[in-house]
Amino acid sequence: MDLCSYCKKKSKATGKLDQNELEKLGQNCNQVEFKKGEKIMIQDALSYSIVFVRKGLVKIHAMGPEKEQILRIVKGPAYLGIPTTIGAKINQYSATTISKTFACFIGFDVFKDIIKNNGQFAFEIIVELCKNELQFYKKCINQVQKQGPGKIAEALLYFSEKIFDNQNFSLPLTRNELGDLTCTSRETVSRILSDFSKSNIINVNKTKISILDKKQLENISKMG
Repeated sequence: MDLCSYCKKKSKATGKLDQNELEKLGQNCNQVEFKKGEKIMIQDALSYSIVFVRKGLVKIHAMGPEKEQILRIVKGPAYLGIPTTIGAKINQYSATTISKTFACFIGFDVFKDIIKNNGQFAFEIIVELCKNELQFYKKCINQVQKQGPGKIAEALLYFSEKIFDNQNFSLPLTRNELGDLTCTSRETVSRILSDFSKSNIINVNKTKISILDKKQLENISKMG
């Protein structure tokens, strides 16, 4: 079945394909629906497919020498596993859903052929990879140089602006997971959220977050 021709959640790259390429991609694509908490990719497993997250939220995490670390949060539409599948053939990280998610598994050989034969498609894939890499560099620097309040402020702004596009949102991570994402402890996360709440910067009601003073939160994030 040709899934891609009629998909309403096409990537920018897929928008550069002609009808024949779309049909070829669709015939080599398998769509899967995942519940919250299910793994899309498993670290150290062989990688045979490119994953395209059509809709949903996914956490990217990897096991280090001491513990597992959440590297980033991905919101569909977005590709996963391109560097891993092309460069290593073995998944370098795991991907777990943090909301109901729809993902497509695309056969690597077909994906590779389209990259070779369609320069516009390849360019858009490179652009996405570059954006992800630069974003990850920035995160690494901030996690090393910022203090706890700056890290948490940055994370809250990321969820508000990049994930939900709203100053009122339900945090999709537990306190432990937010600590993993920001390289802090669960206790530190809880204390900082409480401090922000007491200062009327945010309002916290269990998982629900309301940003009350965005400018102050931006200042905390900037100053670290």
